[in-house]
Amino acid sequence: MITFDDFKKLEIRIGKIISAEKVEGADKLLKLEVDIGEAKRQIVAGIAGYYNPEELIEREIPVLVNLEPRRIRGIESQGMLLAAVEGGRPVLLSPDREVSPGSMIQ
Repeated sequence: MITFDDFKKLEIRIGKIISAEKVEGADKLLKLEVDIGEAKRQIVAGIAGYYNPEELIEREIPVLVNLEPRRIRGIESQGMLLAAVEGGRPVLLSPDREVSPGSMIQ
């Protein structure tokens, strides 16, 4: 269990995927450029086995934006997309109608 104050530390915003490409030499990784309103972020996600890069363009997804950056396969990942997992497969989440990139999730 975490406290509500711990939960409030998470900054989750809607991001719109601008570009997506496979990470060279990695079967599971995609490099995404995501518009989160005030900035664009690069995110490396292990979803290449489940989603084609071209089907992700313009998709809105929730992004944890205040996660410390991490290098994955030499690429800096500046956030984390949030997804459900069913049967070991990631399922991307999205709002039920279009919202502005950077909109806060509360």
